Amino acid sequence: MTRLETAGVDAGTTGSILHQPRAVWAVAFACVIAFMGIGLVDPILPAIATELQATPTETEMLFTSYLLITGVAMFFTSWLSTRIGAKRTLLIGLALVVVFALAAGLAGDVESIIGFRAGWGLGNALFISTALVGAASGGTSSAIILYEAALGLGIAIGPLLGGLLGSVSWRGPFFGTATLMAIGFIGIVMVMKPDTHRREPTPLSAPFRALANPALGVLAAAALFYNIGFFVLLAYTPFALIPLGLGSAVTLGLVFFGWGLSLAVTSVWVAPLITRRFPRTVALRLVLPLLALDLVAAGIFIGSAAGLVACVIVGGMLLGVLNTVLTESVMEATDLPRPVASSAYSGVRFLGGAIAPPAATLLAGAFAPSIPFSRPRHPF
Repeated sequence: MTRLETAGVDAGTTGSILHQPRAVWAVAFACVIAFMGIGLVDPILPAIATELQATPTETEMLFTSYLLITGVAMFFTSWLSTRIGAKRTLLIGLALVVVFALAAGLAGDVESIIGFRAGWGLGNALFISTALVGAASGGTSSAIILYEAALGLGIAIGPLLGGLLGSVSWRGPFFGTATLMAIGFIGIVMVMKPDTHRREPTPLSAPFRALANPALGVLAAAALFYNIGFFVLLAYTPFALIPLGLGSAVTLGLVFFGWGLSLAVTSVWVAPLITRRFPRTVALRLVLPLLALDLVAAGIFIGSAAGLVACVIVGGMLLGVLNTVLTESVMEATDLPRPVASSAYSGVRFLGGAIAPPAATLLAGAFAPSIPFSRPRHPF
């Protein structure tokens, strides 16, 4: 078997998710807050469209500007972090998120929010890519699972908090994120120690050259396409649920809280069970087709509130498994330095997410609401 295949056989068997250094726990806590920012705007997309007189595609650009800048910046985070250290990189990222989230909450038009979300994405790129390296610094699968659990928990809490704050004002979730990220900034300052060991500076070209590695290149391509499905479910589904009577901020927050909670549960518990029994390549071959079938089902049930919500929840379960398996695979499949592998993989992954939201609303407007998921409602 290849290294990628054998790496999955004993995944999750080393160490415990609860036995991590304090610095890892601090990063994980900040990750929860950082990933809340992804789903936080989800329940307020319809409210922003109404209040600021924006089209669905314009509001979806809140995701695209964020994810596009995040993806592009990811290619350069390893260059920066190997020169100024992981802690400084994390803190710069957190500070940028605080500033731009606050600015988005004070904005008066959708174009300004789109721009501020781009700055938010730059901050998240500096934080997320470095956080992944920090979480995996112990070399155990359990640390990576902790990172993915933080991702899932943040994505779960984000829509719920966004729905609750958004029921008061669409500005509330932005101010809430700025506050929580400021708390995360203080936590990192207090707990995480500065780097003391010397490191070899990473060339700017390293992440791009890393994609020529066959294992990393294939995994990054898989992540690009699965992230399209990820953000079709997250960013487009709120607009598909509005005609079904589920368009309030609180209702959407609850729906996507269930989605994120499912993602977190499968990231932490189901993915390790699968990778203990099967090589990671087999796990990917099993779960990716199931995600495709779930998207097909969402297209079929586009007129059913219960059916579409069920597809969202099942999609969260499948995406949780894929997140953990792909992340572990990337960190273990090559001999590349972890900062380089993380930057290259994360950059491609987030670019896939940037494509999905506006493409979904454009396809829905041009053809049918079910098309972004997979197929028309009336194929004949």
